Amino acid sequence: MDVLDLARTQFAVTGSLHFLFVVLTLGLAPLVAIMHTRYAMTGKPVHERMTRFWGQIYVINYALGIVTGLVMEFQFGLSWSGLSHYAGDIFGAPLAIETLGAFFLESTFLGLWIFGWHRLPKRLHLACIWLVALTAYASAFWIMVANSFLQNPVGTVERGDHLALTDFGALLTNPMLTMSLPHVLGAGLWTGGSVVMGASAYQLFRRTAEREFFTRSLRLGVVVASIGSLVTVGFGYAQFGPVGLIQPGKFSGEPLAGAGLGAMITIGQTLQFLIVFALLPTVYWLPRWRWAHPVIMLITPLPFLAAICGWLAREVGRQPWLINGRLTVADAMSPGLTTEMVAFSLFGFVGVLGLLALVDYLLIARTVRRGPGAATLGADDGPAGSTERAHALSF
Repeated sequence: MDVLDLARTQFAVTGSLHFLFVVLTLGLAPLVAIMHTRYAMTGKPVHERMTRFWGQIYVINYALGIVTGLVMEFQFGLSWSGLSHYAGDIFGAPLAIETLGAFFLESTFLGLWIFGWHRLPKRLHLACIWLVALTAYASAFWIMVANSFLQNPVGTVERGDHLALTDFGALLTNPMLTMSLPHVLGAGLWTGGSVVMGASAYQLFRRTAEREFFTRSLRLGVVVASIGSLVTVGFGYAQFGPVGLIQPGKFSGEPLAGAGLGAMITIGQTLQFLIVFALLPTVYWLPRWRWAHPVIMLITPLPFLAAICGWLAREVGRQPWLINGRLTVADAMSPGLTTEMVAFSLFGFVGVLGLLALVDYLLIARTVRRGPGAATLGADDGPAGSTERAHALSF
């Protein structure tokens, strides 16, 4: 494997690992906001406990996902300085807006929500989690603006050895953006709903004492996953129109057609959609059907796999271009890189991100296994809250 293939492999693996965190964050944020809204409207303790429990899982995934995002940033300067030189003024603008605007706002509102339990007025506290969800979606929007530019470099003109932006509005109305953004957001809902489904099915299969809690969670997860799957598959098929016009050889030529990846993704997502959507009419009885709970647990990882395959198809399908029709991957790579240098960073990055993914899984799995009684997010500061936190810290 030469230095170019190693650099591509490095970005593909680390990008895929990072996206596992992102897609779950996009799915859990609105779910937690819905739970909090139900609590604010009804005042029922079960909705408060659902908000705190699933909110704690969201916070775990969000915190570890931040670190994986930092690794992604390092790679642009390390391996792809040619991209920064040729199109940094354009490609960097949406990323800067995402970081300085949406991401910082999301982190601020999330901090207010985490530490605002029993301190902020209820309506203001509720507004914080909805702002977290909205800014998370805003982050996804700007990231997809940048990625869609790579797919279809609209609103630009070549001046000397670099691209110059002539129409910022064209970036925001890019045909590769208008269909792909809902597709990604739908995938997030699908993934978040599936995780809530799978975790709830696990607890119900164990004959948990928290039956009402996980019955409500399972039903909500099924509804959200069904909506997410419908949006994902619908806009996935809708993308074939602009993709066929802008990148006509994406699914008909190598490497996607040779590996059959495009057809496999289409068939796989459709089958998953049919499975999840088939659960929707049975949502009332599903928590009682113990035989169905292992099936639900088995399909929980499938949206993650579909999301990774979708990103690979989107990125690999335009090779050898990094910026479609303008800049090749080979020309975008940093000069002076050696095989040893890239191999060393590849193992380092993959090791760090793989460890973070493992820690994320173990922490979420432990939180699910211990149930809502051990949730520390939003615990009262009184004696009962202290007891609850002490219980959560015990093994």
